[in-house]
Amino acid sequence: MGFLITYGATGGAGRKTSDTRHRGGAYPRAYFGDPMVRSPLRPLEAHVRWRVLFYARAWSGPALAALALLSNGFWCWGLPFFGFVVVPLVEAFVRPDRSGLTQQEISVALKEPLFDMLLYFMVPMFWGLTFWFAWRITRPDQPVLDSIGRVLTMGALCGIYGINVAHELGHRSARAERVLAWMLLVPSLYTHFIVEHNHGHHRYVATARDPASARYGEPLPAFWLRSILGSFRSAWSIERERLAKSGTGPWTMRNAVLMGLVLQGIYLCTILLLFGPLALVAVVAEAMLGILLLETINYIEHYGLRRAIRPDGGSVRVQHVHSWNSDHVLGRALLFELTRHSDHHYKASLKYQALNSPANAPELPAGYPAMVLLALIPPLWRRVMDPRVRAVVARDPSCVLAIP
Repeated sequence: MGFLITYGATGGAGRKTSDTRHRGGAYPRAYFGDPMVRSPLRPLEAHVRWRVLFYARAWSGPALAALALLSNGFWCWGLPFFGFVVVPLVEAFVRPDRSGLTQQEISVALKEPLFDMLLYFMVPMFWGLTFWFAWRITRPDQPVLDSIGRVLTMGALCGIYGINVAHELGHRSARAERVLAWMLLVPSLYTHFIVEHNHGHHRYVATARDPASARYGEPLPAFWLRSILGSFRSAWSIERERLAKSGTGPWTMRNAVLMGLVLQGIYLCTILLLFGPLALVAVVAEAMLGILLLETINYIEHYGLRRAIRPDGGSVRVQHVHSWNSDHVLGRALLFELTRHSDHHYKASLKYQALNSPANAPELPAGYPAMVLLALIPPLWRRVMDPRVRAVVARDPSCVLAIP
């Protein structure tokens, strides 16, 4: 697994983690917990620790998934119903919250291990529920609707708590955390994601070279095809070029993409041997749904936005304006601040609990779950989003329409 060392965190547009600028200015020394800064931190530490409970709500998803495997009837559909009916309805009536932590609070939050533990425990949870699902789906005399509900539940779990949490951990600099990211991506059947996302998407986001940045007017099904195939090609190309620098060809276990395919193959063979062909089909369907959910979120996050071209022919530096934000509270908690996407792209190595909502970041009209549903209806999506895209482009010269 030595190839994992290569894929540490990078900043937006390929900047390294040594980049110390944020929201247009330098971080104060207190941001990194400078030992020379003297302040009454004990009450502050207690306040920040209570904030962990805000993100602990994310564990409602795995709880509903476990209930789907344990129960019958309506509860087999509990997680999809909660995620795509209850959450959008609540967010329609609860105002978005753009508030964030102060620099001193961020300094404390970055040292608080409980924020990380919420992510780490997702790994055994995800593997445990996946194997439980593989066993449960093969039990005799199950109603078809119950089985469909369980597949949809596990697909949502895969996209939200598999790939999304892997995304967060994959940006970390610690090797152990990147190993955990890989462990989440194997049953998601998307191990190449960590290669392409960190070293392709973050470098070329909001440019014509990025397959994961949706074009203006591009319908979601066309984006799915372009992004899924283009991301794999990009990941393979990144690894081939990396290995070529050391005089090695791509057909080696040092190739992270190839190693990921091998690990996925071992996982699928294990499911087949332990639970049979029906379970194999079910876990593949689970992963495919998770991938489509991830790619739909990719579609939402950068739709129609492209970085302007400099006089020398290169793209301008990535800014907050090149990603869509959502400050709807439930979505923020359930997705570990993935919805504060502008700040994430400005400094990708920043942990989720430290992300803020910049004033110049374009805001989505609804939370992520509602926008996912909207994206499934292309004419309605364009009616809602196209005027907003044009408004962003009109007010910021660093952003242009992402026209093919």
